[in-house]
Amino acid sequence: MLLSGRGEEEAQRAEAALQASGADWTIVRCAWFAQNFSEGLFRDLILTGEVALPRHTEAIPEPFVDVDDIADVAAAALTEDGHVGRLYELTGPELLTFPTALDVIAVAAQRPARFVPIELEQFAAAVPQEYAGFLTYLFTDVLDGSNATLADGVQEALGRPARPFREYARKAAADGAWT
Repeated sequence: MLLSGRGEEEAQRAEAALQASGADWTIVRCAWFAQNFSEGLFRDLILTGEVALPRHTEAIPEPFVDVDDIADVAAAALTEDGHVGRLYELTGPELLTFPTALDVIAVAAQRPARFVPIELEQFAAAVPQEYAGFLTYLFTDVLDGSNATLADGVQEALGRPARPFREYARKAAADGAWT
């Protein structure tokens, strides 16, 4: 099984190599993880009350996917029949911009989480340098609007809809992600 990313040229090459390998395969191609907001860099920014992200992201919607859905699909693919040779494209059930996602988190966490648009260069200079190149790539090549579509991979693989972002945010807040 291969965990892959939407809109990532390198990921598409890895998918093609796996498909050509002759091995049994299942590909799980995912949108941005909802948990990026409750773990790591985005969590730290939310805790400050202001999330400074590249300006162009303000208007680009993304179908953030809950990693619990990804785990459920992976578990099914690894333990159940019928998943070999399948490519599941996983997204959440709705398109949200970063400002809207932060509004949802602010309500769930009962704390401010304001989107602050900045230039890409300012963002790259503000993040830990070991991540700057990768994050710049994500915010330019991957988050360019081309992935602003919904997919039904969770439904295909599990027979149930993907979890909404609001459900993720409520659970993450209840679990203390932003305290």
